[in-house]
Amino acid sequence: MIKPVYQRILLKLSGEALLGDEDYGIDPAIIGRIANEILEVRDTGVQIAIVIGGGNIFRGAGLAESGIDRVTGDHMGMLATLMNSLALQDSMEKVGVDARVMSAISVHAVSEDYIRRRATRHLEKGRVVIIAGGTGNPFFTTDTAAALRAIEIGADIVLKATKVDGVFSADPHINKNAQLYESLSYDAVIEGKLGVMDANAIVLCRDQGMPIRVFNVFGSGNLMQIVKGRKVGTIVC
Repeated sequence: MIKPVYQRILLKLSGEALLGDEDYGIDPAIIGRIANEILEVRDTGVQIAIVIGGGNIFRGAGLAESGIDRVTGDHMGMLATLMNSLALQDSMEKVGVDARVMSAISVHAVSEDYIRRRATRHLEKGRVVIIAGGTGNPFFTTDTAAALRAIEIGADIVLKATKVDGVFSADPHINKNAQLYESLSYDAVIEGKLGVMDANAIVLCRDQGMPIRVFNVFGSGNLMQIVKGRKVGTIVC
């Protein structure tokens, strides 16, 4: 077996990635496959933290557009990330992965409070840590939460899971001639408005030297290939 090139990773999953063929909520087949891939990577000795979005249930900005107060909408979105985190925890436990949900907003009946040192200790014990609730503050996306938590826990890289094969020069679903970038600088992503992650997250990663790899979560085995050091998707550094 090839030795993993990373000791600790932070995987950023969007809520939409859990939709699969569903119009709303969670596709059990998709979340089950993700859980199995996480199991394979965990078994190589890699420590895994996960930040998950809630867009498959509620998105604060979208709720604000429909008339709900933005702060209230963002709090609803944070609770949606907790729902997704509990579903992922359940799927991982079913395949034998010891997982802990830690939330930036206190919901003691179903999750632990996010405390950096406690999260790090869970990782050192081989547990997968699922971080819910975003940053705990309105107006910040789960992309920013992923960048922040990755830096806090000392991750080697942020792995941004998407529906496409990486970062393209244009939307590959619209333009068949769109170019896939193998690597990009942080500044190129910001100046080109390429939509890898929101600008706050990119700037935070840039200032702290945290690399980001964007890859297709629906590509079977992609996560393991990345951990082995293969060039999958786009690296931003």
